[in-house]
Amino acid sequence: MEDISAQIEARKKAIFDSMSPRQQKRIVKRGYEKWNPFEEPKDPIDIRRDKTKRTTQQLVREFLQNSGHESYSNAYGRGVLEIALGIINDDDRFIGMYEFCCWYQKQLQKYDEG
Repeated sequence: MEDISAQIEARKKAIFDSMSPRQQKRIVKRGYEKWNPFEEPKDPIDIRRDKTKRTTQQLVREFLQNSGHESYSNAYGRGVLEIALGIINDDDRFIGMYEFCCWYQKQLQKYDEG
């Protein structure tokens, strides 16, 4: 087991030594001990799924088909894709936009009723 750890540490040091001084400085600042150059990459965005087990593309396609718009602009489609990605990636910026939209819809309903 110690041989494997020594091999891994040697590979880690070799990777670190081959980096530019700027990249090395960034690693040292964050902590060389915490740095793991062998980390598995995150799932590609296209296979990430939301709570309903649908991909971003599936959500966007379904929304655009069911939204009732006969035609929509490229900007509209990009906006839908952008917020879908943000929500699936649990990005606070997009969660905030979503929650604001839900709140605003309730405000409009109160206005229409009153």
